[in-house]
Amino acid sequence: MLTLLFNGQVGLFVIIMITIIFSLSLHEFGHAAAAKLLGDDTAQRMGRLNINPVSHIDPMGLLMVVIIGFGFAKPVPFDVRNIKVAWGSAAVALAGPAMNFILAVLSVNILFYGIDSGSVLVGSGAFELLQTMALINLLLMLFNLIPLGALDGHYIMSWLLPRHLSYKYDQLNAQYGNMLFLGLIVLSFMGLPIFSFLMGFAGSIVPFITFV
Repeated sequence: MLTLLFNGQVGLFVIIMITIIFSLSLHEFGHAAAAKLLGDDTAQRMGRLNINPVSHIDPMGLLMVVIIGFGFAKPVPFDVRNIKVAWGSAAVALAGPAMNFILAVLSVNILFYGIDSGSVLVGSGAFELLQTMALINLLLMLFNLIPLGALDGHYIMSWLLPRHLSYKYDQLNAQYGNMLFLGLIVLSFMGLPIFSFLMGFAGSIVPFITFV
C-alpha cells in the first residue's frame, strides 16, 4: 500500500482505503446481524450492530493494511450458548463473507451497467472505485473462508465435518490453527503467491456474478 503513495498514486490509495474500511465494516455488521437474528444480542449490547467504521475498525489492523497490505478489524463477539440451532455458529461466521459477496455482486453489476449506459467511464474515479470494491470484497470473502485459526472458515468447516471429525478438527485448530495461518502470511511475504492466487481466483468469479 505504501508503494502506491511512493509512486504518486494517491487517488488509488484513497480508493483502496475507503473500500477496505467500508467492506470490513459491512463484514463485521454481517456477523452482528446474523447473531442477533439467531438469538444472541452480545454484539448489539457492545455497540456492534451498525455499519459505523468507528465501531468495527481496529486502528492497529488498519495501520498494518497501510504498511504491509494486510490487516484486520475488531472481531464481533457472540455467545454460542444463546444460539439454539446447531448450525448457528456456522451461519454467524458465514454472514461476514456473505456480506462481502453481496457487495461484490452489487459493485460488479453497477459497474457494467454504468459502462453500458455511458454513466461510468473506463479509467474514471467511479470505474476505479467500483472495480476495486468488487475485487477486494471477493478477496475478503475468499480469504475469510480459509479454515484456519480465527478466520470465519474454521466455524464453517467445523459444522460441515461429521461430529467425530469436527471435534478433532476443533482441537487441532485451537492448538495449531493460528500458527499455520501466520505461517501462510509469512510464506506469502517470502514469495509464495497466496494473495496473488486469491486475487486471480477473485477475478475469475466476476463473470459468474455479472447479470447485466
